[in-house]
Amino acid sequence: MSTTIPAAPPSAPTRTRPQRRRAPVTDRARKERNLGWLLAGPAFIAMVAVTGYPILNAIWLSLFDYRLTDPAGRDFVGLGNYATILTDGLFWKQFGVTSLITVVTVSAELVLGFALAMVMHRALYLRTALRTAILVPYGIITVVSAYAWAYGFSNTYGFVNGLFGLGDYDWFGGTWSALFTVCVAEIWKTTPFMSLLLLAGLAQIPDDYLEAAKVDGATAWQRVKRVILPNMKAAIMVALLFRTLDAFRIFDSIFIMTAGAQGTETLSFLAYRQTISRVMVGLGSAVSVILAILVVLIAVMFVRVFRTDLSQQRGDRK
Repeated sequence: MSTTIPAAPPSAPTRTRPQRRRAPVTDRARKERNLGWLLAGPAFIAMVAVTGYPILNAIWLSLFDYRLTDPAGRDFVGLGNYATILTDGLFWKQFGVTSLITVVTVSAELVLGFALAMVMHRALYLRTALRTAILVPYGIITVVSAYAWAYGFSNTYGFVNGLFGLGDYDWFGGTWSALFTVCVAEIWKTTPFMSLLLLAGLAQIPDDYLEAAKVDGATAWQRVKRVILPNMKAAIMVALLFRTLDAFRIFDSIFIMTAGAQGTETLSFLAYRQTISRVMVGLGSAVSVILAILVVLIAVMFVRVFRTDLSQQRGDRK
């Protein structure tokens, strides 16, 4: 008597995660990368040589409970200074103030800078004079600019109150109004820098693209949205990165206009106050190191979010 052995049920197919394969880099892209390192290498080495020691020294001092008034009483506390700072509510309040100033100023500068870049790019008459006039605020030293705006917003002899009929309104008497004055000074000073970077991006867009879009019936807003902005991703990323890193380290305008009063103190001002005013070198160095780490994290975030593969746009990658 023969028995039939039932066949085993087919096993469920195993799912394999597809592996991403990077497209090979062409010789042109490799040569451009090597050329970039060759050109930027000397400046990078010089920058590391000049800034390396101060950075390492700040990290070393941040590990000690060290006051300038008691040089012999230096005690090693390890990460104690960092724990003190990160558990202090005042630090997070000043982090919020710094972030607020950064977001407001950079956003306004991006919009105004793009508008000024379009004007400079499309100007048919007096183009050189127009560009020079727009770039004048950026050529003024930040301290001079801050003093000028502090004078302008003064409630006794400033021109802002007289211009808008506000009487003797004290702009520096409240937190929000004081922050507004600082943001106005920063936007006026650095918007030309943003427009200069965006103007370089506009110059790289072929006029044929805009003419083709215009022939196809695209409106002015559609040309900006679908032609200009997609081809300016690299310039926008560079402009936002530079200005965000600079705005996050704001110090001059705060020091001149408000001196950190009315809740306008930023992280850079906190490092100054701990190191210079209170002569607590250990805590001040720790704040500086934390600020440097935050700046690096911001840079990494921008590069990851706004990364633009220019070689792929040119067709260097297959």
